[in-house]
Amino acid sequence: MSTIKDIADVDLYAVLGLQITATESDIKKAYRKKALQCHPDKNPDDPKAAETFHELSRALEILTDVSARSAYDKVLRAKEAAKIRHQELDSKRQKLKEDLERREREATTGQKVNLTDEQKLAAEIQRLQKEGSQLLQEEQQKVKDEIQRRLGKLSQPVWDSSLNRIKIKWKVDKSDKNNGGYDEQLLRKFLKKYGDIVALIISPKKNGSALVEFASKEASEMAVELEKGLADNPLSLKWLNGKPVLTTKRDVGGPSLVSDRDYESLVLTKMRQAAERQRIIEEMLKEDKEQ
Repeated sequence: MSTIKDIADVDLYAVLGLQITATESDIKKAYRKKALQCHPDKNPDDPKAAETFHELSRALEILTDVSARSAYDKVLRAKEAAKIRHQELDSKRQKLKEDLERREREATTGQKVNLTDEQKLAAEIQRLQKEGSQLLQEEQQKVKDEIQRRLGKLSQPVWDSSLNRIKIKWKVDKSDKNNGGYDEQLLRKFLKKYGDIVALIISPKKNGSALVEFASKEASEMAVELEKGLADNPLSLKWLNGKPVLTTKRDVGGPSLVSDRDYESLVLTKMRQAAERQRIIEEMLKEDKEQ
C-alpha cells in the first residue's frame, strides 16, 4: 500500500469520481463501475491497468472504513482550507507561514500526544494494513467474477448475418419484364414471417436472383427449409457459403465495462447502411458474372 504522504496528496474521492459527501453506497457503486473498466484481467496488454486498479482499491478500502475515512476527511479538508489561506497570503507572509509550519512539524515528530491529522491518518492506514479490509476483498472478488463472466461470453459462438447470406433463385424468361412474378415487396412478404430481415437485394443484372440476410440463425434456417414462394414459380433458397457460419465477436452485448451507447448520428448511420447495401449488390454482381 502507498505511504501516508502519497495518500494525503491524493483526492480519493476524485479517483472514484465522487464528492466528499458521497455515501458508502455511492462509493461501492463508483468502485465497481470503474474497477470493471480497468481490471487487469480485462486489460492484459495495459501495463497501467494494475496500478489504476490498485488506486481504486485503495480508495475503496479507506473510504468505506469509518475511522480511516474520518481521519482522511480531516486531512483533506485541512489541506483544502490551507490551500485557500495559502493563496490569500502575499509572498512574504507565505514564506513566514511555511517556516512556522515546518518548525511545528519538527517539534511534534516522535511525540504520541497531540497528533496531527496526518499522523492520525497514518495510524488508521497502518491499522488497515494489519487488519485487512474484508469489504475490499469482497468487492474485488465481485469485480473479478463479473470480468470472468463477461470474458466467458467472448468465446461463445454468435450469429453474423453478413457471413450467412441466403441466395434466392426462381425461374424466369429473359424477356419477362415481371421477373417471374417476383419483386422486393413480394419477396419481403414471403420472408418476413420467419423473423427480422437485415437486408434483401434483388439482382439488378440477372433476373430470378436475390440475396437475403436474416437477423437470427433460427429465421435463416426456417426460411431455407420451408419457404417455397409462389406455387406456380417456387423459390429455391440456399446458403451462399454452403452452410451456416458461426463466429465469435469481441463486442459483447449488455452494459459495457465502460458504457454501451451508440453515438453515431442518423446521417452516419444511413451512410453506413447505404454502403453495406452497395457492397452486397457488388458481391451479387460479381457472383452473377462468374456463373
